[in-house]
Amino acid sequence: MDLEFVTIADRPDLFRYVTDFPDDTVAEFLYQDPVSNALFVGLIERHPEFTVMAVDPGVPAPVGMTCTMPFTGSPDGELPPGGYDAVLLSAAADAVAGRRGDRVAALFAVVRPQLRGTGLSPRLMTVACDNGARLGYSELVVPARPTRKHEHPRMPMADYMAWTREDGLPVDPWLRVHVRAGGEIVGLAPSSMTITGTLDEWRRWTGLPFAESGPVEVPGGFVPVQCDTVAGVASYVEPNVWVRHRLSPR
Repeated sequence: MDLEFVTIADRPDLFRYVTDFPDDTVAEFLYQDPVSNALFVGLIERHPEFTVMAVDPGVPAPVGMTCTMPFTGSPDGELPPGGYDAVLLSAAADAVAGRRGDRVAALFAVVRPQLRGTGLSPRLMTVACDNGARLGYSELVVPARPTRKHEHPRMPMADYMAWTREDGLPVDPWLRVHVRAGGEIVGLAPSSMTITGTLDEWRRWTGLPFAESGPVEVPGGFVPVQCDTVAGVASYVEPNVWVRHRLSPR
């Protein structure tokens, strides 16, 4: 497929697709993260050179997208346990301080449903790394959401991310894409995203009754949601996997 890869800085007209890109793989409750809802779109708009779109010249809408974000890391170089949300909060603090972060993270990648399995996801990852290097960064870090973790909601993420095939590559397809692209699995982000809602909201998001206190497995969840019928609320705290890509200078 003859694709062109451009940033939103190159093509400002493509910015609207940041919030208008079909993705049938994400459960509805995952769109309820208050940190992401408050900050994600505004920060993408502030840093248009960090979001890459894959464009088919014959199709008006982009066919793939990777959103990266500059953020300020900790002085000791450790990656934050808060993962995705922590990157957004750090990037927002950078915006208030008028600075660009000293690290870059890939926060979101999506491919149109009809093109999944065609090799576009690895290409987007490579282009995101190249773009990060072009912007002056020496590494790209990713609070990765493993594609198949939802099929094993009771397995600790630490065990899942260490699970490999006979060839030594991760069992999980998305982690495998990162490793094949030169990425290194370097740790766990145990609280990458936290979503809390009333029981009525969770019933609406999942179609499940949420009638008893305790852990509730929900479609698309990496871990069970913790339900409290006395308080009338339930919370989901999602773990992600930190992956590091070393970048070559451009």
